[in-house]
Amino acid sequence: MIKEWATVVSWQGGEAVLSCDVKASCSSCASRAGCGTRVLNKLGPQTTHYITVPSEKPLTPGQKVELGIAESSLLGSALLVYMSPLAGLFIMAAVFQALFGSDIAAACGAALGGVGGFLLARGFSPTLSSRESWQPVILSVGLPPDILRVETPSSESR
Repeated sequence: MIKEWATVVSWQGGEAVLSCDVKASCSSCASRAGCGTRVLNKLGPQTTHYITVPSEKPLTPGQKVELGIAESSLLGSALLVYMSPLAGLFIMAAVFQALFGSDIAAACGAALGGVGGFLLARGFSPTLSSRESWQPVILSVGLPPDILRVETPSSESR
């Protein structure tokens, strides 16, 4: 199970809207000064993702929840997204090379196969994402933000 913390934006009728912050993958590495991935992460937008998750328990805005998703669903979706365009690229490049016998035809076939594989993955993704085992679930719920309050003695009351 892959776990991540999210913040409740709203809860209504058994559905919780949660916000998940995008985390840069390279903030604590020892070689971060010379890392190209860190530079690319700085260029991209730092956005917040919103997700709707069923929750029978009432939640308050600002409350933290721990989300979990099965490793198999993450691996399956990554396999679909990355391997279908790659397989289409190689298969169509080989077919066009065999049919037309030129490198230009193979390059065109590779481009068509890559785009076709991407469209195939895009077409299958709604079907696969509707599976219940591929949906994130709430594993644990933190305290509401207004429950815990820490008071420190002020310097005037001494």
